Amino acid sequence: MSWLVSLLVLSGLIFFHELGHFSAARFFGVYVEVFSIGFGKRLFTFHAFGTQWSISAIPLGGYVKMKGQDDADPTKKSYDADSYNAKTPLQKIIILLAGPFANFLLAFLLYFTIALGNPQVLSPVVGTVLKDSPAFVAGLESNDTILSINNQKVTSWKEMAELITSAKGAIALEVDRKGYLKLITLEPKLRDAKNMYGEDVKRKMIGISAAGVMHEQKLDFIGKIKYATDQTVFASTLIFTGVKKLLFGEVPASEMGGVISIVKLTSDATAVGWMSVLFFAALISVNLGVLNLLPIPALDGGHIMFNLYEMIFRREASEQVVINLTITGWVILFGLMGLGIYNDINRLIG
Repeated sequence: MSWLVSLLVLSGLIFFHELGHFSAARFFGVYVEVFSIGFGKRLFTFHAFGTQWSISAIPLGGYVKMKGQDDADPTKKSYDADSYNAKTPLQKIIILLAGPFANFLLAFLLYFTIALGNPQVLSPVVGTVLKDSPAFVAGLESNDTILSINNQKVTSWKEMAELITSAKGAIALEVDRKGYLKLITLEPKLRDAKNMYGEDVKRKMIGISAAGVMHEQKLDFIGKIKYATDQTVFASTLIFTGVKKLLFGEVPASEMGGVISIVKLTSDATAVGWMSVLFFAALISVNLGVLNLLPIPALDGGHIMFNLYEMIFRREASEQVVINLTITGWVILFGLMGLGIYNDINRLIG
């Protein structure tokens, strides 16, 4: 059942992406011939709004086929009034951006839905205290609740960690210990740590771990909007940075995951609860939006690159150049997909 939910989530995200392209294309008067979820043999089709809607056998993506646009053969062009190629470069760029934008919008809506359910956050409750650490020397104990740092109230472990990391010199902790208020002063020390990309970093720490206590995050309407915005921006930044690090070799290619990882992680999230599914779906939606903006000719970002060229130089790119770059783009894209699936299989075997 959880694997079925995973495929439904992935198909839903792809549908929303393609719906963005479809809506923008129709807005500018472009005839959309096919709207497909998946690739390969068509399993189910129907006609509506003048478009053939399809579900295809390979659920690894989707596409909107507009009149005059054919990635399989870039030479097949039409300049009829209702053709994609008859539109201005700016209009075409808007149509191309509409897909990734739809993914970012969907992520925002999913995070907002999570906020409506008062999401759980990790409380600033001390679990273990590392021997001879600043916290140990200063007298912090297990089950202590940190209320504030340097007179700044903290309500979550994340807030507490950020204040410790950014502190300069000694810090003053206000601590609740079994209902009694304690004031503790200590100085964080730089220690070796790993960031979220697995890289070695130096980080200010005091030598404590979380007790794993969770509490609901109570948010008003403005707070819910802010939560959804912050989470969408954070996820986007996280993925943009991750892609950059992969491209520059700062993170090994073995860290890349493919569709198997996406399905498995969504399946795992389903086992935890629907809130986890929504959270993970939002992250994948942002991932789709970011990856489709990469300047690879087979993706939206590559087509945007061609249209920017046309805007700047007032002429379309050479047909042969477009063909060569498109073929190269497909090679890169299938290579990345193959690498992701190869890494997924290695993880499953391992």
